[in-house]
Amino acid sequence: MPRKQRESEEQQKARVSGPRPFWSGTITFGLVSLPVGLYPANRSRPVSLRMIDSDGTPLARRYFCEKEGRPLRSDELVRGYEVEKGDYIVIEDEELDALAPEKSQEIDLKRFVDLDNIDPMYFERAYFLTPDKGITKAYRLLAKSMEESRRAGIATFVMRGKEYLVAILAEKGILRAETMRFHEEVRKPESVGLPELQRADSQQVEDIEKAIASLATDKLERSALEDWHSRKIMDRVNEKLDKGEGVIDIDAEEEAEAEQGGEVIDLMQVLKQSLEQGQPPTETPASRHRKSAGDKSRKAAPSAGKKRGSHGKSKQGHDDLAGLSRHELYERAQALDIPGRSNMSKAQLIRAIEQAA
Repeated sequence: MPRKQRESEEQQKARVSGPRPFWSGTITFGLVSLPVGLYPANRSRPVSLRMIDSDGTPLARRYFCEKEGRPLRSDELVRGYEVEKGDYIVIEDEELDALAPEKSQEIDLKRFVDLDNIDPMYFERAYFLTPDKGITKAYRLLAKSMEESRRAGIATFVMRGKEYLVAILAEKGILRAETMRFHEEVRKPESVGLPELQRADSQQVEDIEKAIASLATDKLERSALEDWHSRKIMDRVNEKLDKGEGVIDIDAEEEAEAEQGGEVIDLMQVLKQSLEQGQPPTETPASRHRKSAGDKSRKAAPSAGKKRGSHGKSKQGHDDLAGLSRHELYERAQALDIPGRSNMSKAQLIRAIEQAA
């Protein structure tokens, strides 16, 4: 992929990749049921700097045992709760599974409350809720009623094995879910050791009021929400790219595209189409690309298996693999469906291919 095209996509990360919601379920309250899809309304920072070595190989984090002086395998890791300094209670995976909330596809609205009664400190992460096919009218009616009454629905739902408390809000005809922090997660002002407040004299109050009035505006301008630090970083990146300074050309970007698909989807356009047409987002070229890539991977895997010897060992020697480029090794790892391949160095890919073959 041309560098300029990659730069353009990097700068468009305000859009959300992927045509499908990562969670689908039903909003329920009383006798009403509204099938919906959940999309993230927030994104990570637009500039992400990865840790690489001097040759440009991406680095991965590993758990390391200081006592034995070696990295640990995943099957050697257990979870523990520290009851006292150095004393732990081990919790097995089976115990966590038994304690996990019951799987459910429902957002159960338990009550509606006045928006002014919800402290914004409890809000954690925002999601858009899109209507499923055939329920656009009911969706709009609920959003309109909640917006006009300035009320939010309080609900619980289970996502990825964890139960969340959420507030369902309506704005401009669109429903939004805000996951909320639990009461014990929010600190009180007294807990940070604030000094005792003293009464200010009238002159100080007047000076502060004048300062506030001089800086007051009717609305928050978008320019105040710009991430200028990230923009400066990207300007520096583009400057070095144009000069050819510090450029390490590897195939990691192509691998990431093969893993994730190259198309970028405008989330607000997805919402508008869903509301206007009364149907969920349809399949896009990106999803078809991923499906096609998956089919190719499944078709390629059996041919890779034909290279195995009578003892399950690959006939491909280590020296032959070492002569391949990292991109060629990645394609073999993709055909063998080796997990974590996009973050592996060339040496790690060779070892993983040998083990899988």
